[in-house]
Amino acid sequence: MQIRVGYELIYDCPQPTPMILTLHIHFTRVSDIIVPDHLITSPSLPMTAYRDAFGNWCSRIVAPKGQIRLSADAVVTDTGHPDVVAPLAQQHSVQDLPAETLVFLLGSRYCETDRLSQTAWDLFGKTPVGWARVQAICDFVHQHIVFGYEHARATKTAWEAFNERVGVCRDYTHLAITFCRCMNIPARYCTGYLSDIGLPPPYAPGDFAAWMEVYLGGHWYTFDPRNNAPRIGRVLIAQGRDAADVALSNTFGPNTLTSFKVWTDEVVVESP
Repeated sequence: MQIRVGYELIYDCPQPTPMILTLHIHFTRVSDIIVPDHLITSPSLPMTAYRDAFGNWCSRIVAPKGQIRLSADAVVTDTGHPDVVAPLAQQHSVQDLPAETLVFLLGSRYCETDRLSQTAWDLFGKTPVGWARVQAICDFVHQHIVFGYEHARATKTAWEAFNERVGVCRDYTHLAITFCRCMNIPARYCTGYLSDIGLPPPYAPGDFAAWMEVYLGGHWYTFDPRNNAPRIGRVLIAQGRDAADVALSNTFGPNTLTSFKVWTDEVVVESP
């Protein structure tokens, strides 16, 4: 299967504005890229790039005063298979976890493990350990939060999402991640493209999506508390502790996002 992914973001800046952009397909999908997701700026600007502490590919620009358009249009291959389900995957004892997973056990900007630890143990302490416990967490979060773009707020934390019971995909993800960490299960935040491939219409407008990866049985597995079902055509952009680590854009000055378009569509390949 081939999937076309891309975006068009238009900002209006009242003054020259430095930006850090985390918009490139994750390096773990490099071998799947058919048409590269080159970041195009209009007007054309100098650009530098670096890897952040989590291995995500970031770009740096200084947007000029006025309007700037950021875009990319790529094609990737995909297995066409839904997210892996491994119900026998076991939970590791903390002392047996690889060192690189430990940061994903700790509290972070949007995931207040200290405030939700007792709640997590009250809710999930009697569930079977391993995959079943993570699924129980996803089931609870999926049912507990009501989705709505009008409920989006850049400062909303897992604790606030738990109490307000409304939010968007990042809020579902932050709450599920926090519960997993409280139960001593490493969990990391992911952002990327998520298609509607395999689902019946009508389809929602294109958007970037948030989900989590959880470390069980020696592997990182995808869980999606917002949709709470395996999906086809997930294309990772970045991973981190929470949304603060993987912001699509960090802007260092006043600006207005005037247009936002994202696409994730199956490419129909005609037989010769």
